[in-house]
Amino acid sequence: MKTLEEFLGTHMIYTYENGWEYEFYVKNQNTVDYRIHSGMVGGRWVRGQKADIVKITDGVFKVSWTEPTGTDVSLNFMPDDKRMHGVIFFPKWVHEHPEITVCYQNDHIDLMEESREKYETYPKYVVPEFADITYIKNEGINNEKVISEAPYATMADDIRSGKLKFS
Repeated sequence: MKTLEEFLGTHMIYTYENGWEYEFYVKNQNTVDYRIHSGMVGGRWVRGQKADIVKITDGVFKVSWTEPTGTDVSLNFMPDDKRMHGVIFFPKWVHEHPEITVCYQNDHIDLMEESREKYETYPKYVVPEFADITYIKNEGINNEKVISEAPYATMADDIRSGKLKFS
């Protein structure tokens, strides 16, 4: 995978070295969807997140965005090597009250914005981690079936085994 066009439509599951497991879908040239299967905000899922998606060099892609929570995210994917490096900048309030964000964010934007104003933002809780990509498949651009339901306990394994399909 060398070009941005090849990267668009990519669906991945990756596990950070700290054990947190995330699922990520590059929906199109400026939008991502994702589910969080474990970790500090396990159970959270988001659709239609606007993002900056660029090719750094052949086979290396960066995806960056700011969430309504105030969390900043920057991910570097190396799909051919099945590796990625991410940095998540959690506002203080998310680190102290992660349960508020564990939901389908799209239905709770007002709560995310209200919490961002109500609680302290700084200092940020910075999580820089490498991850292994444990699943990768191109599901095509704008496939609304990929991230369409809340994560459940065995979902990542169901996707990896082929039990759960999106085409």
